[in-house]
Amino acid sequence: MRTSWWLGYLSLLLAISWVYLGLGHYQFEWWPSSPIQQQLWLDIRLPRLTLAWLNGFALASAGAILQVILRNPLAEPGLTGVAGGAAVATVLVLYLGWLGALSWWLPLVGMLGGALSLLVLLVIAGRKASGNELILAGVAVSAVAGAMLAVILNMAANPYAFQELSLWMMGSVSNRGWPQVWLIGPCIVLGGLICWRQRGFINAHIFDQYTLLSLGFAYARSMWLILIAVTSFVAGSVVSAGIIGFVGLIAPHLVRLLGVHKPSTLVWRSAFCGGLLVVVVDGLVKWLPTPIELHLGVIAAVIGAPLLIVLLQRAGRA
Repeated sequence: MRTSWWLGYLSLLLAISWVYLGLGHYQFEWWPSSPIQQQLWLDIRLPRLTLAWLNGFALASAGAILQVILRNPLAEPGLTGVAGGAAVATVLVLYLGWLGALSWWLPLVGMLGGALSLLVLLVIAGRKASGNELILAGVAVSAVAGAMLAVILNMAANPYAFQELSLWMMGSVSNRGWPQVWLIGPCIVLGGLICWRQRGFINAHIFDQYTLLSLGFAYARSMWLILIAVTSFVAGSVVSAGIIGFVGLIAPHLVRLLGVHKPSTLVWRSAFCGGLLVVVVDGLVKWLPTPIELHLGVIAAVIGAPLLIVLLQRAGRA
C-alpha cells in the first residue's frame, strides 16, 4: 500500500511538473537546445516549480501538525496568526535595514515572529480553549499582524511599499529564483528533522490529553520542539514567498479523504500533497489569461475559503 502510494504520487508529480514547465508566454522545449531555452528552464521555470513545491510542503506540514497537536481540524498557519507574525518580523527588519532580502538570518527572524504570535494566541485563548476559541483568537492575532504590517509599510520611505504589501499579504513565487529556494530549504530540513525525532509524540495524540500525559513523554519539551518545527516551516515559506493561506488547511483534509488518520502518516503525506497542491495552484496562476498575473495566495484563498465555511458548518452541527 505504501509503495503504491509513493509510485502514484511520483507519477502524478512528474506529469503535473511536465505540464507546469510548459506553461508560459514563451514556447517551451522539454529538452532545451538553445541558450535561451536553457536559461528559461534553469533560471526561471525550474526554480519557480521547486519553490512552489517547497512552500506547499512547508505549509501543509505546519497545518497538519497544528491540527494534530491542537486537536482542531480547522487549525492552519494563517488562522493561528503564525504566518502573520513571521511576515511582520521579516518586513520590520527589512525596512529598518537591519538585514538584506537574501540574508541567512532572515528565516530565524521569521521564526521568532511566528513563535511570538503563537505564544500570544495561547495566552489569549488559554491552554484549555476549545476549537472555536482557538480559531477566534487566531483570527484576532492575524488581524493585528496584518494591521502592523500595513503600518510598517505605510511609514516606509519607499514609494512602492504598498506593492510590497500585496506581495507579503497575498504571496507569490513569481520573479523568484534559486536564492529563495536556498532560504526555505534549511527551514524545511530543520522542521523535518524535529518532526522525525518527535514522531512518537505526534502519534501519541491519538489518545486523549490525560492518557497522553501518562505515557511518559517530556510533554513540555516535546511540545516546544514541535512548535519550533511549525515556526520553522512557516518562517521559511514567508521569507521566500510571503503569506500563502489555506494550503495548511486543505492538504490534511484531502489526505484524510484518502483514509489516512494516523498522525505521523497524516503529517508526511499532507506535506507531499501540499507541495503538489501549490504547484497545481501556481499552474492555474500562469494559465489564467489575466492582464496582470494573479498572486498565488489569491487563488489559494478562492479555493480554501469555501472549504473553511463548509468545515465550520460541520463543526457547528457536531
